[in-house]
Amino acid sequence: MASQKRSASSRPRSARSARSASSTRGTGGNAYDSRRSNETFGTASRNTSGTRGSHRAHGSHSRRNAGSTSHRAGATRHSGPGTHRAEGRGPKTRVKGRHRILKWSLGLILGFIAIAAAGFAYLYVTTEIPQPEKIAMAAKTTVYYADGTTPIGSYAAQNREIIDCSTLPKYVGQSIVASENRTFYQDRGIDLRGIARALVTNLRTGSRQGGSTITQQYAERYYLGETTTYKGKMREAILAIKIAQTQSKDTVLCNYMNTIYLGRGAYGIQAAAKAYYNKDAKDLTVSEAAMLAGIIPAPSTWDPAISPKQATSRFNRVIRIMKEDGYITAAQAQEAAMPQTVVTQTTENTYQGYKGYLLTMVEQELVNSKAFTKDELETGGYKIVTTFDQNTQNQMQSVGDNRASGMPEGMQIGALAADPRDGSIKSIYGGNDYLTHQLNNATQATYEPGSTMKPFALLGAAQAGVSFNTMFNGNSPQTFKGLVSSVANSGNVSYGYVDLYKATAYSVNTAFMRLNEKLTPQKTADIAHAAGITSDIDGTSPYDVLGINSVTVKELTQAHATIATGGVKHTLHCVSKVLSSDSKELYTAKTGDERVFEENDCALVIKAMEGTVQYGTGKEARSIGRTIAGKTGTANDAYAASFVGYTPQLISTWAMWYPDANGNPQEIVDFNGYTHSEYPVHLFTEFMKQALNGTENISFPTATDDGKVGGPDGTWGTGRGSSSGAKRYSRSSSSSSSPSATATTPATGTAPSTGNTDTGNTGADTSGSSGSGTGEAGSNGGNGTSTEGNAGGNGTTTGGTSTGNTTGGTGGQ
Repeated sequence: MASQKRSASSRPRSARSARSASSTRGTGGNAYDSRRSNETFGTASRNTSGTRGSHRAHGSHSRRNAGSTSHRAGATRHSGPGTHRAEGRGPKTRVKGRHRILKWSLGLILGFIAIAAAGFAYLYVTTEIPQPEKIAMAAKTTVYYADGTTPIGSYAAQNREIIDCSTLPKYVGQSIVASENRTFYQDRGIDLRGIARALVTNLRTGSRQGGSTITQQYAERYYLGETTTYKGKMREAILAIKIAQTQSKDTVLCNYMNTIYLGRGAYGIQAAAKAYYNKDAKDLTVSEAAMLAGIIPAPSTWDPAISPKQATSRFNRVIRIMKEDGYITAAQAQEAAMPQTVVTQTTENTYQGYKGYLLTMVEQELVNSKAFTKDELETGGYKIVTTFDQNTQNQMQSVGDNRASGMPEGMQIGALAADPRDGSIKSIYGGNDYLTHQLNNATQATYEPGSTMKPFALLGAAQAGVSFNTMFNGNSPQTFKGLVSSVANSGNVSYGYVDLYKATAYSVNTAFMRLNEKLTPQKTADIAHAAGITSDIDGTSPYDVLGINSVTVKELTQAHATIATGGVKHTLHCVSKVLSSDSKELYTAKTGDERVFEENDCALVIKAMEGTVQYGTGKEARSIGRTIAGKTGTANDAYAASFVGYTPQLISTWAMWYPDANGNPQEIVDFNGYTHSEYPVHLFTEFMKQALNGTENISFPTATDDGKVGGPDGTWGTGRGSSSGAKRYSRSSSSSSSPSATATTPATGTAPSTGNTDTGNTGADTSGSSGSGTGEAGSNGGNGTSTEGNAGGNGTTTGGTSTGNTTGGTGGQ
């Protein structure tokens, strides 16, 4: 009974305790319902030692607050009969504990918010809108022919064309807003819901997604580059907010459209319009704009050519939103249909064919000028206008590519044409295809120029006051001071005594070796360098006048162009100007315009070189029908051959050489009726006939030969001269056709007695005949020993007849 009374007296407290306990349990809240009977309550008790439900409540509370305290220990805390102290204090203790937890939790939350707010405020204050990311602003630089409208190719780190978005129809930008960020015109740069959604996804999947608005994507692409870390995303969000406050929506959208990747290698709406529809972005239709906008999230995967079903679904979505948001009418939406894109094709390599040579030349010229870096050219979006004339370039390429039958496989040809009056390069032949032969034969490959170097010694003679009527021994072979081997003319032909006009026309090696001996090799080298040769020339070798030092086609053309312009050096160049994307002039060609030689001295050289075309070694070029000066050149052992010729308005150089598989030089053999020295003249002739068609036939300035025969001291050549100078001469042949053959047949002729007649050469056409001449002893043809009479070695010349057995070793025309 006592037990039952105690139980009854404690029921209300137990019930309250039970209800209090029930509020802290996850399940079983009705177990302590006060409406239940003691029996039910007792039955529900799990205390096996006889302690009633109130003890259970206390024990439960103890377990929750003491953790490891045992059930039995909790039961011993009774303070007296009928009184359970634990039951009386349990609810208050639990309430206090709960309040403490709530306070701590609230404090932590508030602290976190405060720290976050402080951190955000700090980042907001310290984050400035930086300069645009370089790659975001990168636009391809386009290179044009001289007309400024016909493109040659482009340089591009990315295929991007930055455009002025004011030229675009409104629906182009609106389609992107409909696809990517419908709240773009209302939001403040970020989308909190999107960020939260992305955060949950990242925590669940471990990925790195961003709930990005157009402004955030713009901030990332335009200013930051790709961001994947949370720190980077935070900075991106802050930057987006600042951008939204400082830049107009139109500016943000335009920059976004210029930087977004849209597939097919196209960055920006302009490049994409060309890639998908072969048109400018300003000409896009509503449907075309909607299709491009729809595939932005995965352009390479959703390209209509790859996934037409997905692309169509995205297209329909954009059209629907554009109608819902009022960008297009219901009628426009009804009419919209999935557009057809151009067939995807393998993009032609910009450097294929001859264009690669032109593009690399342009790039090298600008980089070497220090005006631009290679990176700037690839990302600056410039417009480069070159000096290349498209028609002239095609003509030169056609002539160079059209090889004569029988020409050995592997023969290399290089050529360049320019206007000598301003140095503008009109065309080059660098090779057949840049992709298969990247060494530019016009500007990089080197060859021995042979006798095309002789005009620089000729110019030296003019500078020294030597009349070009001065006679020199042109017989072959001859020996020279300091040389072990003798020197022969091409084919070992002996020309008798020749003035400098005939020596130039027929490219007489022995006469020029004697001239160089008097002038000095160093002087010849200095003149060539002043004219424009940049390669090394051995100024200690008398052979430098015969062109034994390798040069490029470009530098030889530069040097002769200086002579063609009367001594004013206009630097050869292929870039006319560079414009920025907004058409501001950033660069113009600097041609130098430096006078390096006297005009009349150059006019004399030109007059002599006209003889090459009129009656000398370049006679085929006479068929062009123009006033042309030129010079042939053959390297030692016929390893290379070349021809340089010009009118007052156009200069052109053609060269050929024949390397083996390892790049070693080989002799150029005759083919298709051409000798090694004749074929470059043929190439020149074929090209110039086309290039000069329809142009004016301009004469060169008149030359005045006011030099002294024999030079100022009378020791140049024979000291005697001819009076007619540039008159055509007959040619004497040796019995030997080889430069290395022994000259056994004397070259004969009647020598001038006083220097006022050239009749002494009339007998030269009859090989092996004996000529007679009159003159003073020791002169060109007298009865004494001539200082110039070593045409056949160290023999003696009597009456104009030379004999000797010395073998010639070096020759070329």
